[in-house]
Amino acid sequence: MSNKKNDRRTQILQSLAQMLESSPGARITTSALAKQVGVSEAALYRHFPSKAKMFEGLIEFIEESLFTRINLIIQEESNVVSRIEVIMKLILGFAEQNPGMCRLLTADALAGETERLRVRIAQVFDRIETQLKQIIREADLKQGLRPTMGVAPCANFLIAIIEGKIRHYVRSEFKVKPMDIWQEQWTVLAQNLMLNR
Repeated sequence: MSNKKNDRRTQILQSLAQMLESSPGARITTSALAKQVGVSEAALYRHFPSKAKMFEGLIEFIEESLFTRINLIIQEESNVVSRIEVIMKLILGFAEQNPGMCRLLTADALAGETERLRVRIAQVFDRIETQLKQIIREADLKQGLRPTMGVAPCANFLIAIIEGKIRHYVRSEFKVKPMDIWQEQWTVLAQNLMLNR
């Protein structure tokens, strides 16, 4: 029985993500979502007590997808610049493959929703920035490299690039993909990111 309940929860979250992607700029109502899933609004609320909880379910998916893989990258990739590259590629690739989630990452879909959701999204980016700071700090210890502009400004700059590319993706209604021309951009970025001690 609980497996069937989990399947329905997953179906609701997938439908919500699909609606975020297919209706850029539109506010998602529970009645429209219920119609998309093919259930009554009451049935939606049996699986999620509120729309905020549905959005939280998607944010949990984002966190799990990104941070599980970021931790693996940190364990597997020893070169600092490569580590940063792979993490940025991971985030931009995830964004490109999940356009609906980008509307959450930019908080575009959260207008009029509870403040708690916007705080949670801000925390996702804060966590990524913290990870980047840690990696940049380790560059000096492990490879004798230091960032061209200090640890915090460098991590903040990288986050600004990630957020900017995701926002551009949403603003273009998913036509300008985050990975478009990324390789050229990264090549220039990587050359100017670190200096030898």
